[in-house]
Amino acid sequence: MEFLWEGLLSITWQQVVMYVVGAVLIWLAIKKEYEPTLLLPMGFGAILVNLPSSGVLNQMMEGAGETHGIIQWLFEVGIETSEAFPLLLFIGIGAMIDFGPLLSNPKMLLFGAAAQFGIFFTLSMASLLGFDLTDAASIAIIGAADGPTSIVVAEHYGTKYMGAIVVAAYSYMALVPIVQPPCIRLITTKKERLIRMPYNPKQISKTTRILFPILVTMIAGLAAPDSVALIGFLMFGNLLRECGVLNSLSETAQKVLANLITLFLGITVAFSMQASEFLQPATLMILALGLVAFIFDTFGGVLFAKILNLFLKEKINPMVGAAGISAFPMASRVVHKMGLKEDPNNFLLMHAAGANVAGQIASVIAGGLIMALVV
Repeated sequence: MEFLWEGLLSITWQQVVMYVVGAVLIWLAIKKEYEPTLLLPMGFGAILVNLPSSGVLNQMMEGAGETHGIIQWLFEVGIETSEAFPLLLFIGIGAMIDFGPLLSNPKMLLFGAAAQFGIFFTLSMASLLGFDLTDAASIAIIGAADGPTSIVVAEHYGTKYMGAIVVAAYSYMALVPIVQPPCIRLITTKKERLIRMPYNPKQISKTTRILFPILVTMIAGLAAPDSVALIGFLMFGNLLRECGVLNSLSETAQKVLANLITLFLGITVAFSMQASEFLQPATLMILALGLVAFIFDTFGGVLFAKILNLFLKEKINPMVGAAGISAFPMASRVVHKMGLKEDPNNFLLMHAAGANVAGQIASVIAGGLIMALVV
C-alpha cells in the first residue's frame, strides 16, 4: 500500500488533466463511435504515458541504466525514424479506394485540388499568429483531413506540437458530419442545393485502372518529389486492388493490415501526448487553427463549384465541391445525405465519391508540396 500511496502523491495536476483528455477520447470512440479504431488507443495511450515513472517510456533505473519503454520505442522506430506506420497505413487505404467514379468523371480532380485551399490559408494565419514557419506548415496540414499525412508532415519538421496536431486531425475527420453541413448551407442557396446531376458512368477498362496508380505516382513524384513515399504507398495499395491477381493480399491490406497499423499508430502517437508537451496555450490555438483549415477547405471546394457554374451549361451541385477533402468516405456520405434531404430523388453519392477520392490524392500532393516549399 505504501508504494501505491507514493504513486498517488507523485501525480501532478497536469497528468490528471491528461487522464481526463484520454477518458474523453475513449468516450468519443465508444459512445459516439468517432474514429474508434484510432481514438480509443490514443485515449488509452494518453493515460499510459502520463502515469508517474511510466514503464512505457524510457526510464533511468538505478543500477540498470536506461530502460526502454515500448511506446517510446514504437514512436522512435515507427514514426520518428522511418514514418513507417502512417506510410504502411496508406497501403491499406489505397486498397480500399475505388477510383472508378473519378476515372468516369476526371474533372472531379479539380475539386480535390480546390478543397485544399484551407491548408494554405491556415499556413498564412498560423505564421501571422507567431508560429515558426515549419510549425505553421505542420498545423496547416490538419486541413487535409488526412491523419497519416498530418503525422508525416509533422514528423518531417520535428514539431513539438505533434500530439495536438494528431488529435485535431483525427477529431475533425470524425466530426465531418457535424462540421460540414452548416458550412455548406452557409454559402449555398436552396436552389443550388437542389441541382440534380445525372450519373452516367463510363466503362473503365482494367488497363486504365492498372495504369492510373502508376502514372499518378510518377507525375506526382516529378511534381513534388517529397510526396513520393505518401502517394507511392497509397497507389501501391490501389494497384494491389486493381491488378486482379493479388486479391488475397488486397483483402489483407484493407482489413488486417489497415486495422493493425491503425491500432499501433493510435497508441504510439500517444507518446507525444505527455502532459509536459501537450498542455500548452498553443494547443488550444492549434485546435482552433485546425478547425479553420477544415472549414476553409470546405468553403474552397464549394466556392470553386459555384465559379465553374458561371461557365457551364450543365450545372454542378456546389455541395459536391465540399466532398473534395480527404476524409474518405465520410465527406461523400455527408454530401449525399444533404442532397437527399433537399430532394429525395437527388442522388449525389457517386459524384461526391469522385471528388472525395480526388481529395485523397490532392491532400497527399499538398503535403508533399508543403514539405518541398517550406524549409
